[in-house]
Amino acid sequence: MKEILNQLFDYKTLTRDEASKVLTRIASGEVNETQMAVFLSIFLMRNITIDELNGFRDALKSLAFKVDLGGAETIDLCGTGGDGKNTFNISTLTAFVLAGAGARVAKHGNYGVSSSCGSSNILEHFGYRFSNDETKLRNELDQAGICFLHAPLFNPAMKNIAPVRRQLGLKTFFNILGPMINPSGPKNQLIGVFSLELARMYHYLYQDLDIRYTIVHSLDGYDEVSLTGHFKLVSRQGEQILHPEEIGLTRISAADLTGGETIEESAKLFKRILNGQGTRAQQEVVLANAMLALQILHPDEPLDQCLERARESLESGKALQAFETLIRMNRQS
Repeated sequence: MKEILNQLFDYKTLTRDEASKVLTRIASGEVNETQMAVFLSIFLMRNITIDELNGFRDALKSLAFKVDLGGAETIDLCGTGGDGKNTFNISTLTAFVLAGAGARVAKHGNYGVSSSCGSSNILEHFGYRFSNDETKLRNELDQAGICFLHAPLFNPAMKNIAPVRRQLGLKTFFNILGPMINPSGPKNQLIGVFSLELARMYHYLYQDLDIRYTIVHSLDGYDEVSLTGHFKLVSRQGEQILHPEEIGLTRISAADLTGGETIEESAKLFKRILNGQGTRAQQEVVLANAMLALQILHPDEPLDQCLERARESLESGKALQAFETLIRMNRQS
């Protein structure tokens, strides 16, 4: 490991093979926590290269515990996190809106690292039991329209490095890798990224994959459509910059998106929005992201029709029903 660190200290980058090997060593427990922290910190001071990102992804995917969801046509919506915005759990709420709209969601997530409350924190708070048991996950997908894949259960490298990530409390390249390593291999993805440079890198990598995808980035730094201003969409169909009014919604302020300071506060806000009792701004930002995800699944439908699908799911209580079914299944089993 010392050789790799010295190479990086000399401002050299890693080849794809080198990156894969070093992350494999981390997964095997050969690297101590101090070395891990130094290694992660280097990539906080410079951009990761395409070869490095590919190598890290190669290692994680080769080591991962794969899960077969029975051939279901699933979608994942997973942001990189690390935007430092402390928003409420938009992507997790969006996942239940999608499930309520009839989609099959294989949500990949983890505990919050650079935020106070990640998707795993929220679901665990309500009684969801993390599992890599295929039968359990398939049953949830069939009955609730959604299952949750807690990242550390499927990848040993993420589990081994979790204490260091928590202590650093900063975004690392593991944030960047998260959306790429869903162990169920969904064929549809809405991917939120925290920078335009990362959007470019994801687009470059995803063009070679058999996946329908849309990459989203709000130009003021959010890793999702925030409705606080212009946002960029990148897909196989090209790139476009849109404003909230252009998708039938209104611009909101950053203050409208603030999440809780604790898991308990975040959970109360989460449930209030899912119950249809959130503010207009809170509900519309969830609907905006759900609309884009639904258009991935229904590419021939215009955005306004996808928006109505999402709105009906939230306002009719179908999104809440998907959530309650998922939690009930975990409490009964």
